[in-house]
Amino acid sequence: MTISYHPTDKRVAVAMPLATVDRLWRAVVAGLCGNIAHGTLMFLKERMGWLPTFQPYQDLQRMLGEAFGRSVQPALPWVLSFVNGTLIISLVFSLIYGRLPGRSGAAKGFVLGLVGWGAMGLFLFPMLGRGLFASGIGLGLWPAAFSLAMVLAYSIFVGIAYAALDRTRSRLG
Repeated sequence: MTISYHPTDKRVAVAMPLATVDRLWRAVVAGLCGNIAHGTLMFLKERMGWLPTFQPYQDLQRMLGEAFGRSVQPALPWVLSFVNGTLIISLVFSLIYGRLPGRSGAAKGFVLGLVGWGAMGLFLFPMLGRGLFASGIGLGLWPAAFSLAMVLAYSIFVGIAYAALDRTRSRLG
């Protein structure tokens, strides 16, 4: 890390360590890949009419509206999901990547997905009033199965992309 200071300049510039910048861009690119996979599955869900009463983004929109006491734009849950997937979860993944079980990025992403699915099913869906793993909407195991597919689509693609970028970085030095 370098800190530069010139006596006539009141600003202090702090550069991030190169390793942090490298990890950040790889995490963001991997998160974008995961979001594309997740978004594609959600697009297919809507287009094909799968589980029409299972609408997690609309449920999140409703919950946010209740929490803030006013209506929330429909795009907000999508934006929150995008930011969460592109920045937060993918950065956490990059930080724990070496400690996750599995030899491949896909296997490590699979583990991340199982943990995320468990958290979503045990905490998010009940907070949205849909019961454990969305069992309260009367569709049996289908919402749980689809949410697993949705989370695994994201996490496995994050794992594959991050591993590929990590290999490229290693080869380039």
